[in-house]
Amino acid sequence: MSGPVDVAVLVSGTGTNLRALLAADNPWGRVGLVISSRPGAGALDVAAAAGVETLVVSPREPDFAVRLLDALRAHGIGLVVLAGYLTILPHEVVEAYDHRIVNVHPALLPSFGGQGFYGLRVHEAALARGVKVTGATVHYVDDEPDGGEIIAQKAVDVLPGDTPETLQRRVMQQAEWVLLPQVVSDLCRAMTGAEPGKESR
Repeated sequence: MSGPVDVAVLVSGTGTNLRALLAADNPWGRVGLVISSRPGAGALDVAAAAGVETLVVSPREPDFAVRLLDALRAHGIGLVVLAGYLTILPHEVVEAYDHRIVNVHPALLPSFGGQGFYGLRVHEAALARGVKVTGATVHYVDDEPDGGEIIAQKAVDVLPGDTPETLQRRVMQQAEWVLLPQVVSDLCRAMTGAEPGKESR
């Protein structure tokens, strides 16, 4: 394909990972659409401030899968990024974008992943288990929550006295905000056919 890849970012929260993606130097891709699972998500404001089109598609809608797919196709989306998206994607969407949907998870999968592990719960579980190292994982999305093929991981030390909040912040800063933009850039570069180290023209 020619030209940068149009990327859709699916969100549910404040948009910290969205900020990292928008700030990243990625000549092979551009965030063209932000879809939120709920109307009050702070990430919508982040997107609007960056001039990115936004859309709210509630998983409670009976035609949820159809609306998602219609939006992605209407915007020519080549890559879908889940960034703090707290909804399980319908099979139809996963199938249509096979190996073109990625998620960032705030732990070193397969540890502390799957149904119910999101937000502070992940870090609470890591601290309760007494692990010395945690981090973030970017993986392809399939029908199993946090079960898709791992693309990249970045480790972060757990420090004495850490709380779930301090650990969450460190994992964001040292792993998620570094790893996710890099993986998205690499995938977009591969999709454009550009050689490593060469910018898209």
